[in-house]
This record gives sequence, C-alpha cells and structure tokens, in this order.
Amino acid sequence: MEMLLLGICLSILGLVVSASAFCAAARSQEKEPAARPEIAPVKAAQATRFFAAPPVPKPQPTIPIEALLLQIENHVRLEQAAAQSFIDSPNPAVLHSKTTSPLVN
Repeated sequence: MEMLLLGICLSILGLVVSASAFCAAARSQEKEPAARPEIAPVKAAQATRFFAAPPVPKPQPTIPIEALLLQIENHVRLEQAAAQSFIDSPNPAVLHSKTTSPLVN
C-alpha cells in the first residue's frame, strides 16, 4: 500500500512540475515578441551558385517509333507462341523455359 501511495505522489509531483513548466513557457510567448533582424534577400546569381552546376543531360539516341512498335509486336508474337505451345502440351519444362524474345517480361 505504501508503494502505491508513493507512486501516486510521484505522479502528482511530476504532473505539477510539467504543468508549471508549460505555464512558464506559455507566458513567455504572450509577452511582446523580440525584434527579429530583417533578412536581406539573396541575389539570384548567388543562389544558383550554392550548389554545383546542374549536370548537362546527354542527348539520347532517337529511335523511330516504328522500330519500337516492331519490337513490341515481335515480343507479343513470341509470347503468344510460347503460351500456345504450353496449351498444346502442358508440362513444367515448357512452363519454366526462358523466352526467346530480346525483351524481358
């Protein structure tokens, strides 16, 4: 019973200390705000030189859209042929074989 009373007293003491600290902090903000020094605006030239120069993107080789479409159509045909061969004779070897398409699923 004594331990329970000691725990309750310490809890109440902690609550009082926390409440008084909170009230002291709240009162200090109610007073007039301290004068803040004005921050001078930074020149645009200085702001851009803070970090290193941005990397120059390398020009990507342009591939005609027709070539990409042909690759995709070829990939689809190969995948459909693989699916049809599995439907014709379903076995684990056909199911887990690698595709012959240059594109990876």
